[in-house]
Amino acid sequence: MSFSCERVARHILPLYRAFVAKELIEKYDSTQVKAAKKLGTTQAAISQYVTSKRGRKGIPNYDEVAPKIQKIAVKVAKRMATTEMSREEFSESFCELCQVLQKTNKA
Repeated sequence: MSFSCERVARHILPLYRAFVAKELIEKYDSTQVKAAKKLGTTQAAISQYVTSKRGRKGIPNYDEVAPKIQKIAVKVAKRMATTEMSREEFSESFCELCQVLQKTNKA
């Protein structure tokens, strides 16, 4: 799978948000509302991420990329829970994830 920015934003960003949201809620006892605010989305979107109704569609090699995404998401969730991480910094972390995926998949 080629990882162009457009494809990553459409398919990988929701999965990344889902992993971060689940980590914030399950490990750091965040509410869905607080997680939504930190991720710059809505509580309804977080609810769908947590129940796996959103964030997993359109990724043909899910089993290959999910562990890489989750590893970075765990680190980002920890940072969000223990320090102030702005939405801009979250966006930057997503760009870093995109670069990792491009390098490992030679996009």
